Amino acid sequence: MKQIITIMLLLATTFIYSQNTLEGTVIDNDTKEGLNFVNVYFPSLEKGSVTKEKGIFKITGLPSGTYKILFSMIGYETQSLNINIPNKEPLNINLIPSAIEMEDVIISTPFHKLQSENVMKVEQKKVSDLKANGSVTLADGITNIAGVESVSTGLSIGKPVIRGLSSNRVLVYTQGVRLENQQFGDEHGLGISDSGIESVEVIKGPASLLYGSDALGGVLYLNPEKFAPSNTTKGDVSGNYFSNTLGYNTGAGVKTSGDKFKFLFRGSLAEHSDYKTKDYRVTNTRFREQDFKTGIGYQSTNFKTEFRYNVNNSKLGIPEGLGEQSKNKTPLIPFQEITNHVFSSKSNLFFNNSSLDINLGYLYNNRKEFAEETLNGEDLKPELQLKLKTFNYDVKYNMPKFGDFETIIGVQGMNQVNTNYGPEELIPDATTNDIGVLAVTHIHFNDIGIQIGARYDNRMINIDSGINKNFNSFNGAAGIKLDVLNNITARLNLATGFRAPNLAELTSDGIHEGTNRYEKGNINLQNEQNIQTDLALEYKNEHIDFFVNAFYNKVNNYIFLSPNGDIIDSSPVFVYLQNDAKLYGGEFGLHFHPHPLDWLHFESSFETVTGKLSNNDYLPLIPANSLSNTLRAEFDGKLITKGYAFIKFKSTFSQNNVSTFETNTPSYNLLSAGFGGTVEFLKNDLTISISGNNLTDKTYINHLSRLKTDNIFNMGRNISIGLTYNL
Repeated sequence: MKQIITIMLLLATTFIYSQNTLEGTVIDNDTKEGLNFVNVYFPSLEKGSVTKEKGIFKITGLPSGTYKILFSMIGYETQSLNINIPNKEPLNINLIPSAIEMEDVIISTPFHKLQSENVMKVEQKKVSDLKANGSVTLADGITNIAGVESVSTGLSIGKPVIRGLSSNRVLVYTQGVRLENQQFGDEHGLGISDSGIESVEVIKGPASLLYGSDALGGVLYLNPEKFAPSNTTKGDVSGNYFSNTLGYNTGAGVKTSGDKFKFLFRGSLAEHSDYKTKDYRVTNTRFREQDFKTGIGYQSTNFKTEFRYNVNNSKLGIPEGLGEQSKNKTPLIPFQEITNHVFSSKSNLFFNNSSLDINLGYLYNNRKEFAEETLNGEDLKPELQLKLKTFNYDVKYNMPKFGDFETIIGVQGMNQVNTNYGPEELIPDATTNDIGVLAVTHIHFNDIGIQIGARYDNRMINIDSGINKNFNSFNGAAGIKLDVLNNITARLNLATGFRAPNLAELTSDGIHEGTNRYEKGNINLQNEQNIQTDLALEYKNEHIDFFVNAFYNKVNNYIFLSPNGDIIDSSPVFVYLQNDAKLYGGEFGLHFHPHPLDWLHFESSFETVTGKLSNNDYLPLIPANSLSNTLRAEFDGKLITKGYAFIKFKSTFSQNNVSTFETNTPSYNLLSAGFGGTVEFLKNDLTISISGNNLTDKTYINHLSRLKTDNIFNMGRNISIGLTYNL
């Protein structure tokens, strides 16, 4: 005991006497004048400051060690560098003017670098930008990211699709922990509100090295809003109106931070009527969503921690064809009522030249599905009720740097209990336990970055009926980033991934009401295992940014549903089968802002994916090829700051490469436009955005719409108006 106390005292002494201060100046590279309001930020420490008069900054309370520091400001290239703390000499930083948007740190990859420094290609979008484009929900907004689509059931239910893979093949992270909410179901959406989410990151391709099973197809990583800077208080209220659904969402938040403690609160409410096409309203696509998020953080020199909580309650209508033409907002039978609780904690301990990251999460998902009216005035009771309780952990040690080597070792795991409470049982009661160990290294050279890693996972599924299943897998990844010329960067990544079959695939034996089919599981299913090659080329200069991303994904033992021709209880029978599959395609894009019209931007992107089984049959639910062209203007004036205007034309091509039980989908074109900016109102900032989607009121059906089989159109013209007032 004395030895333990002595060690703790020594550590405490180290912490007390390792506080350091960093000072410096940031200037314009061309004019050599000091720059005010430049953000100076340590991502791993979550500490920073803003330059003051003549570009001077000062940050106190820094631990000893080597850390990445960022310098960013609109209109300039983001600059990052690793510095040793304590740093005896003041920093002198030159920022280069640029019309390209400033970069943010990518959180979903292991070493938290800028995208320009990453070996892996990761897409990142701010949620505020997605909402400015008129997205009604988060699932709707992510379809603006190249290579990402959504399998939708009306407007309220959407599942992310990354390069043709979805459901349990795409892992979603929120608040730094994996989201578990019965995502096996076709009609089970994200269950996450965009309120209080700052940005979205997308890893396209197998990420099992970093995240384990279910990241075979990619990762959707949702970054929560940051706490307020030290010794500041911020608040805002917002409201959005949507003409098509006669819907709205409102929200309010406040956050305050002292020297050590930080707090935030945010609540939102959204309510929508049935969405309207040119000819009719789609019955029972109405929904209501309530969301509350809160967080508390503590930070000292060598330690920081935060605890966050999110509760989301959604009441979602399930459309079953055209019927009542109404503007009511209360869902009809059938509907889902879903409550998601997400508790998470993130802690970081900083030692000299190393650190320990500990992420813990507890998620409680209560899913109810109501299918029939009650009689004799009885309370409405769910036909199906599933409760899913998940505890997960993620512990990583960032080892001291050894020359040009950065290395992380870690352990991740999950305990999950699924329990039935309703009269119907879609999947059985069961307990799932995961554990995985990993190691990944980044090697730095002058113009080359190399990243390699390996991982072992084990998943045990214990079904209450007495069946036990055990799945395990070794996976690895290797990538290289090479600066070919001054303006050309190449990335080549090779990665393997795996996915253990889920409970529905193993054990289903009944009618899945939301899909109108009888599903039969297959207890003998094996791991899905894939290997993907990903090549990315990027050319960038002061006025042109051009990229080409190509991939080839080979999936062994791909699990899929197929009708067997039988009928049970008037429903067609679908069984789970396995076969090898392949997916290939890519994304291509151009961003052009001509000199001297740096405020004018032309953006174009094309995305394509093809999926086939080994017998050359096409895979189901593969998104159609699409081409997007956007003309955007940005401006700042005396009355309006951060002003913008855009017009977007998206062409979705016909999808004729369909599976044996799908139908073809014709092509269509959609026109969108919008504008907005920030004005001063009562001495505070008021941000206004107005956008219009499907301005020609085109009637069309997206290939990934689950209402396609009933020949029901997607949403028609929608005008949205958004206001956010900073208090």
